Amino acid sequence: MDSLSPGHISSFFKVDRRRAQTELREALDHLPRAPGVYLMRDSGGKIIYIGKAKSLRNRVRSYFTPRAFDGRGQFMALVSNVREVEYIVTDSDREALILESNLVKEHKPRYNITLKDDKKYPYIKVTAEPFPRIIITRDLEKDGGQYLGPYTNVKAMRNVLNLMHKLFRVRSCDYALPNKNVRLCIDYEIGRCDGPCEDLISSANYKKLIGEAVMFLTGRRTRVARIMREEMERASEELRFEEAAIFRDRLDALERVTNRQKMMSQDQSDWDLIAIAREDDEACGVVMEIREGRLIGRQHYFVGGVLDAPESEVRSSFVRLFYLTASFVPREVYVSGSVDDQETIQEWLDERAGGTVTIKVPQRGDKAQLMKMAQSNAGLLLTERRLKRENRKQQVPASVSSLQRDLRLESAPRRVEAMDISNIQGRDPVASVVCFVDGRPSKKNYRHYKITGIEGPNDFAMMHQVVTRRFRRLKEEGQPFPDLLLIDGGKGQLSSAVSALRSLGIEDQPVIGLAKRLEEVFVPGVSEPQNIPKVSSSLKLLQALRDESHRFAVSFHRQVRKKRTLHSALEDIEGVGLARRKLLLRHFGSMKRLREASLEDLQAVVGVGPKLAAQIVRALEGAPVE
Repeated sequence: MDSLSPGHISSFFKVDRRRAQTELREALDHLPRAPGVYLMRDSGGKIIYIGKAKSLRNRVRSYFTPRAFDGRGQFMALVSNVREVEYIVTDSDREALILESNLVKEHKPRYNITLKDDKKYPYIKVTAEPFPRIIITRDLEKDGGQYLGPYTNVKAMRNVLNLMHKLFRVRSCDYALPNKNVRLCIDYEIGRCDGPCEDLISSANYKKLIGEAVMFLTGRRTRVARIMREEMERASEELRFEEAAIFRDRLDALERVTNRQKMMSQDQSDWDLIAIAREDDEACGVVMEIREGRLIGRQHYFVGGVLDAPESEVRSSFVRLFYLTASFVPREVYVSGSVDDQETIQEWLDERAGGTVTIKVPQRGDKAQLMKMAQSNAGLLLTERRLKRENRKQQVPASVSSLQRDLRLESAPRRVEAMDISNIQGRDPVASVVCFVDGRPSKKNYRHYKITGIEGPNDFAMMHQVVTRRFRRLKEEGQPFPDLLLIDGGKGQLSSAVSALRSLGIEDQPVIGLAKRLEEVFVPGVSEPQNIPKVSSSLKLLQALRDESHRFAVSFHRQVRKKRTLHSALEDIEGVGLARRKLLLRHFGSMKRLREASLEDLQAVVGVGPKLAAQIVRALEGAPVE
C-alpha cells in the first residue's frame, strides 16, 4: 500500500447474504466508477479473492448479477462466500494491475490464480561494495545490490556460477574490502582472483570485470567474447603478452561453453517464450530464456486456482506473477495465445525493461517449434509433479479425487465399472463390462455378455438386461458393488440402468451416463448435464473408461458375428453337419483361413472329398471375412 499516492482512498462495504436483492444492489451502488483493486473477504474476514478493475462499480456489481459467470463453478462458490468487499482506488489501470499482482503474491487468496510451493527461489546477487561479490541469496533487499533470477533449477544455477568463477577472477571471500588486515589467499596463487585485498587491481577495473561476469550470467556470451577479444588485442599491441595470453585462454574457454549451448533461433535478439500446461486446478508455466539466439535457461513454476479460468486469464496471471520478481525483462515475450489485459501488461513491462516490450504469439518458424517443445515440457513437468505427489502421500490418484469432487460423491470412486452395448441393427447384440481400479484398467475383472431375447435394435432394453444380469450375479455371490457405474449413453440408457438396479432393490448405487456427441455427463434425476470442466482429469478418466468399454464390446461383437457368419455359410452346404463344421473349424482355425483354402487343402481334411470340397469353396466365396 505504501506505493500509493496520498490521493488514493481505501474503503469497504459488507455484503450480508441474508439481505434482499434490492438492498444488496444499493450497497453495490456506492462503489466508485474509478480504476482500482477490490478484495473480497469471507465471514471470518479472510481474503478469498483479489481483482482489479477499470471501473470498480461495474466490475464488482457484475459478480452479483444472474448468470454472471455462465456456470463457472469456482466463481459461483466465491460469490456465495463473500461477506465483505474492500476496495482501493488507483490512478490508472496499470497501477491497479501492479497492485493486484503484489497483493495476490502476498496473500495467496483461495480463488485467485497463484504460484504454488510457498518457498523462496534463489537469486544470484551482485553486492554493492567497492569490490563486489557474486553470491547466492534467497532474500530480496533494497541494499543497492543487483539481483539476477529467480532460479527454479538450483543445480543449474550453481553450475553456471561455478563456471563464471573459472572464467572471471571474481573474489569468493566474504571480507569487507578494502581491509589492510586481509592478505592474499590461494585463489590468487591459482589464478582465480586478481588480489583486490592488497590493491593489486583497482576498484574501477574490478567493477569492469564484474560487468563482464554479469553479462555472462545473463546470457550475453557473444558480447563478452567481443570485449575479451578487444582486450587481448590491445594487450598484445602494448606488448603485455602475459595479459594477452590470459585473455586468450579465457576467450577459448568462453567460446567452448558458448558452442555447447544449443542455437535455438537465427534471431540474435533477447526474448522469452512462455508455455503453459494445465490439468484440473493446477497448471505449469515454463519460461524458455533465449539470449542472443541461444537457450540459456528454463524456469518453471506451478500455479493453482486455474480450474474454471479461461486460457487467456491463466496466461495473463502467469506473465504478471513471473515478471513481478524477474530481474530481467526482454523486449519480446512470446506466448501460446491471447493474454487478458495485454496492453496494460505491456505498459508495465515497458517501464520495467526501460523500453518497448511486445507480447506476441508465434505463428511459424523456429519460435513456433520452440513453443511446441516448451508446452511438451510443461505437460511432462505437471505429470511428474502429480505422480510424485501421489507416490509420496500414497493417496487416491488425482483423477479419482477429481471424479469424486466433480460428481459430488460421498467416497472416492476407486473401482469404476463401465458398460457398453454393441450390435448391428439389433443383430448379434453383446455387452461389455470393463473395470478401472484407481484410474487404471483391471483386465481380470473385465466381463462380456451375449444379449438374448430382444428383437431389433433396442439399446435401452439391452442395457436393462446386462445391468440386471451383472448386479444380480454380484448380489447372489456377495461381491462388492463398484464405487461408480458408468453407462455409455445419454439419459435413455441411464434411465434403463437405474430401472434395472431398482428392480433388484438396489437404490444407493452411484451411476452416471456419458453421452458421446458432446461428452456430456448425466446423473439420475437431473435433466441437464453436469458442469464438468473440459480440462478436468475426471472427464479424461470417464472418456478412457467409455473408450475401453466400447473397444471391448466391439471386439467381442466381431468375434460373435464372425462365428455366426462362418456357421451360417457352412450350414447351407448339403453334407456339412455339426460334426464336420467343428472339424473344419478345428483344422483351419479361422474363417479367413478356411475361405482362403484351396480344393487340395479342403480334400486333406478327413471326410471331405472332391465333390464336397468344391461345394464348400463355392459356398464360401461370398462369405464375409472379419
